Amino acid sequence: MNILFYLTPKANCELLYDDESVREALERMELSGFMALPIVNQADGRYRGTLTEGDLLWGMKNVCGMDLKEAELHNIMEITHSRDNRPVTVTTDVRDLLQMVLVQNFVPVVDDRGTFIGIVTRRTVLREYLKTLGIEA
Repeated sequence: MNILFYLTPKANCELLYDDESVREALERMELSGFMALPIVNQADGRYRGTLTEGDLLWGMKNVCGMDLKEAELHNIMEITHSRDNRPVTVTTDVRDLLQMVLVQNFVPVVDDRGTFIGIVTRRTVLREYLKTLGIEA
């Protein structure tokens, strides 16, 4: 089976751009309801990493002094990312993808140039395997 079968395209993903402020990231993450979001360069579309709620918490403390006004002045790339989700390409073997969804809630998918094209979520993979087993999720 091909990774594209599981893909949520970029157009349907919640994501952050690497030129956003810490405050913008806080607001976007709150609205999305997700605990982690991919970061993409707005100019060239390259995947830059993953920002988690914990990263934002420590960033607010260590970079912004817990001040929302200060958070408007700092870029999200100034925050230490505790774990950047490793991306895969469309040619990655599905077995390798399965190994990755064991430890990542989502797996970023990039093309051959490193351009972000979407994500594969753990939920999507599990739903498809449940369907295969005849169990509706």
